[in-house]
Amino acid sequence: MSGRALLLAIILIPLNSLWMMTASLWNAGYPTTVSLFFNAVFYLFALALINEALKRLCPRAALSTADLALIYIMLTVASAVNGLDMLQLIGAMIAGPHLLATPENEWRELFLGYIPSWLVVSEGSVLERYASGGSSLYSMENALPWVAPVLAWSAFTVSLLLVMAGLTLFLSPRWVWGERLSYPIIQLPLRLVRGGFLGEGRMWLGFAVGALMGAVNGLHFFFPSVPTIGRPINIGRFLTERPLSAVGWLPVAVHPFALGLAFFMPVDLSFSCWFFYFFWKFERVAAAALGLRAPGFPFIDEQTTGAYIGFALLTLWMARGEVIKGFKPGSPLTRLALASTLVGSIGIASFCLSAGMSLPMIAAFFSIYFLISISIGRIRAELGSPVHDLHFSGPGRMIVSIAGTRRLRPADLTIASLFWYFNRAYRSHPMPCVLEGVKLGERTGVSAVRAAAYAIFAGVFGTLSGFWAHLHAAYRHGGWGKLWPAYEAFNRLSYWLTTPFGGDIHHISAYAAGALAVLLLSAVRMRFIWFPLHPVGFVVSSSWAMNPFWFSIFLSWAVKSAVLRYGGLRAYRGLAPFFLGLILGEFTADSFTSLAGTILRVPTYIWYG
Repeated sequence: MSGRALLLAIILIPLNSLWMMTASLWNAGYPTTVSLFFNAVFYLFALALINEALKRLCPRAALSTADLALIYIMLTVASAVNGLDMLQLIGAMIAGPHLLATPENEWRELFLGYIPSWLVVSEGSVLERYASGGSSLYSMENALPWVAPVLAWSAFTVSLLLVMAGLTLFLSPRWVWGERLSYPIIQLPLRLVRGGFLGEGRMWLGFAVGALMGAVNGLHFFFPSVPTIGRPINIGRFLTERPLSAVGWLPVAVHPFALGLAFFMPVDLSFSCWFFYFFWKFERVAAAALGLRAPGFPFIDEQTTGAYIGFALLTLWMARGEVIKGFKPGSPLTRLALASTLVGSIGIASFCLSAGMSLPMIAAFFSIYFLISISIGRIRAELGSPVHDLHFSGPGRMIVSIAGTRRLRPADLTIASLFWYFNRAYRSHPMPCVLEGVKLGERTGVSAVRAAAYAIFAGVFGTLSGFWAHLHAAYRHGGWGKLWPAYEAFNRLSYWLTTPFGGDIHHISAYAAGALAVLLLSAVRMRFIWFPLHPVGFVVSSSWAMNPFWFSIFLSWAVKSAVLRYGGLRAYRGLAPFFLGLILGEFTADSFTSLAGTILRVPTYIWYG
């Protein structure tokens, strides 16, 4: 990688952190809530335009394909670390316990004694200035109390990334070179870094459509009289009679980027996504028709989590031979994979033991977490799903649901609740970003070791930049708006500590049913190649975020099926630039909308509820 390309990444990562953290304070856009990050694509698009000009005016100054690919990989990993489901929530975990504790909620009596002082900030005046704003990070009285927590949580976050990078290097030989998975998410970045893509007329036609829809919808935030195009219309509200009313929220929406991403998904996978979306709706209707109104029934969150775990175990079993075969102790890839996994694991274990978590809880919690990580990585590599959020269903919830709160130590439950910042949901998960970086490197002449090394560097630098940007923005503008994750995590913890929960056959059966469904679907597909339902569709389709996107996936599936049937592969390749243009156009408009909202303090993110 050239020196100026590395310098560009070092400049862009802190600027990106500042944009993301400031925007999050007043909901001015969350680039990492979908699989392909619009901010990273926007940076790459701008660099590609500048690079095309340099190739004509001063060829020696132009960046190479490998340079552009590595810059994109680093920006993507840094964005994932700074995302809504990572560091954007950690301020609430550090400041929230003492800032939000009151005599009424009894947090101080219930669990504050189990939180080590070096993990949180407890000084009242410091927390008040952090929450209310109008101050500055760059004073000793504001900065010093954050030093120990920031260093501790940074080391822990980097340890997570190291294990993810190690797992990526172990699994990549099977997924990248063995199975030759399609990695639909990297199709647009790959075209941009290779060059020549910006000269295709069909791409600019798709760009115009996506940018127009994105710009009109963006203007609506600043001028409400401007109508929106393609935003969700809830047709579920017309189903008012039971049992059909159990369908709930059923939005119909058209998102250009989702149309574009789904066009590059295999047809059976896109079909499975919208088919199983209605399967989960049918479960709710059937439960209502049968009069089954037990709390939580039909336990869709538990079924989904079990499906993720089952899919990860199946993936590891299928990849075992390739991993063993590719394990060559003397190779750079194996050395980096072993070192990364070992150092990361030691870092995680040391942090958790020092915080007061028991060894059995550490083993159970992080085994589940990394199984979910592997599952998300495989889903992105094979399916390219626009979303994989898995809200409120992480390791803590699974352990409590299976074992029950009575069998778990209060200290274990408390430390597990602090991990809410990376387990609330899994939209901005770093592991698939590293996996896709390795694949992008394979397609652009960058070795897996180099791609993983630069991804690790970006994770470390992005973590430090993210903490700085969050504290800078919070002390200046006020961090009250980002304290809601603390209420979610610690109110749930209070419930666990005061009310017996979990450990019953209903939850355990739901987890087992989800895992069994994935195994059965996989077995049928292996025996009957023509079987149209893919287990990946079952895994991702129940997620909350699938609601706004299922119709776009359905439309794209219908178009692609017709194109392949009547036009063949040639017609599909001819249309590919148009659908990539849809993504690029909407993402460009979304980036300008988010930047304008960040500067003008205008919310530009819709919570579709």
